[in-house]
Amino acid sequence: MSNIDRRSFLRFTALTGAALGGAGLLAACGGSSGTSSNGSTDDGSKYGKVAIQLSWIKNIEFAGEYFADSKGYFKEAGFGAVDLVAGGAASTSVEAGLDTGKIWLGLSAPQTTAPAILEGLPAKIVGATFQKNPFAIVSSAAKPIKSPQDMKGRKIGVQDTNQLIFNALLAANNINPADVTIVPAQFDPTPLANGEVDGWVSYVTNEPITLAAKGFANEHFLFADFGLPLVAETLTVSQNTIDNERDKLKAFLIAEIKGWKDAVADPAESARLAVEVYGKDLKLDLAEQTLEATAQNDLVVSDETKANGLFTISDALIAQNIAALKTAKIDITAEQLFDLSILKEIYAENPGLK
Repeated sequence: MSNIDRRSFLRFTALTGAALGGAGLLAACGGSSGTSSNGSTDDGSKYGKVAIQLSWIKNIEFAGEYFADSKGYFKEAGFGAVDLVAGGAASTSVEAGLDTGKIWLGLSAPQTTAPAILEGLPAKIVGATFQKNPFAIVSSAAKPIKSPQDMKGRKIGVQDTNQLIFNALLAANNINPADVTIVPAQFDPTPLANGEVDGWVSYVTNEPITLAAKGFANEHFLFADFGLPLVAETLTVSQNTIDNERDKLKAFLIAEIKGWKDAVADPAESARLAVEVYGKDLKLDLAEQTLEATAQNDLVVSDETKANGLFTISDALIAQNIAALKTAKIDITAEQLFDLSILKEIYAENPGLK
């Protein structure tokens, strides 16, 4: 869940060579390493090999990508191989990877991509896996924090990379930062379970479930329900890809749509792929990942996607995202940040994908 301000973006860009130059570009499951972002067709495929950067470690969040890879949808679309590059707290941002050409497409977020574009990165969001962002404040059921106003006078664990969106939550709800005690945190929510803090910035599909599994009864509220209706796990590409590789991008998105349709339909198999194949080295818990797969379906599927297809973002939701970003002091237009024309073409040409 990498969320960076403009200064952090420049710092991450400087670190790109070291972060993406080594083992991070190894294939997720049997593909080749050293993939060129532009692809290579020496394998006889139409579009060659591409590197796709995930926004986090290889857990259940990327079930659709796992299906698209394991069921051969990427190969059917003309790709020789698709390397799924793990993200994480210490990884380089998707935007920095696009800037240097180390990756061809990445899964990011509006609050990360928008500052990079304003700094001069020629890129666009072309779709969103999550129609509703999963950011939440989780708290003990014994001392619940049910709204932003309840955070006043309380200690909230906030990761450095999530400081920007947390500040936006405060601003969106007219809360003076001085009224909340921010405790610098990492991603392990043990300090919440130990009572060192009262609330914790988390993903609703992750920490509330893992904490409950360990016997810590908890409650949460979503940022999206309190003034920050941002989409998440956004598919982000360079403007060059949109302008000069449109057919290739369309082929990739069609494979992605097929993969995510399968993932939504089968949370149990989604979890198995995460635990036993793509995230095998992480020693993930199958029961937890199954619960998370079921929970994230509520973020992937909405009334809008049922009508218009997965990854689509309505004009109204785009407007809400632009307004939410402005709350975070990120002033950008919809035209600068989003390009949904590719998805519109895909569904017009392939109505059966809806």
